[in-house]
Amino acid sequence: MAGNWKMNPATEEEAIELGSALTDLLGEETCPMDEDNDFCTEVVIFPPHPFISKVKDVVEDIGITVGAQSIFFEDKGAYTGSVAASMVKSVGCEYVLCGHSERRSLFSDSDDAINRKVKKVLESGMKPILCIGETKEEYDLEIKNEVCAMQLSKDLVGVAKEDMKNVVIAYEPVWAIGTGLVCGAEDANEVHVFLRSILASLYDDEVAQETRIQYGGSVTPDSVDELMAQPDIDGCLVGGASLVADKFGRIINFVKK
Repeated sequence: MAGNWKMNPATEEEAIELGSALTDLLGEETCPMDEDNDFCTEVVIFPPHPFISKVKDVVEDIGITVGAQSIFFEDKGAYTGSVAASMVKSVGCEYVLCGHSERRSLFSDSDDAINRKVKKVLESGMKPILCIGETKEEYDLEIKNEVCAMQLSKDLVGVAKEDMKNVVIAYEPVWAIGTGLVCGAEDANEVHVFLRSILASLYDDEVAQETRIQYGGSVTPDSVDELMAQPDIDGCLVGGASLVADKFGRIINFVKK
């Protein structure tokens, strides 16, 4: 389970309070990914860059890891306002979001730039969560599969099969993010099945089945159980609900069926 705090909260004090509230709600079921423990739920949160280090200090003892919401693909240089992969790794990040819909739409991140970010994150020894998904217009035109296939194919160019064990895919139907519109659990699962078929064509069936694919799109305590009951949904990328400790705690502790 991943929580993307986006540009929230407003202060470091509030960020620490949110992290502390999470640690009070979670217990032994929260731990780093462990192939030998089916009851383990891996949890990663993505605070804004200035808060990463302090939040990590608060949540790491309970097994929550931290990640960065974005990086730039160059190592250093005259790139005012940008953050390098080495910088976020040095403060404890294990994951980096790449290609989030808001980065694509608001900051004009192209598939080429996203691809370079994915490869830089892997090169730096971290794990990218590659976000893909269609807009409302593309959904209405019934080309969601084509859009997702194109994004997945372009964003994974040059990523070797052996690196895919460290790549997480997040399917985010853009029209369901913060709009009140809902993508049904079975509909989301169908897209995940399709994404696995694309991964099989790009790599092989082993990669297709072993790659973790999250769902993101207004995930709530009310929807998480049904989502996680779907066979091809491996986790959730949570936005607004991750800013409320009780809600995110309930999502993390979803009812396993």
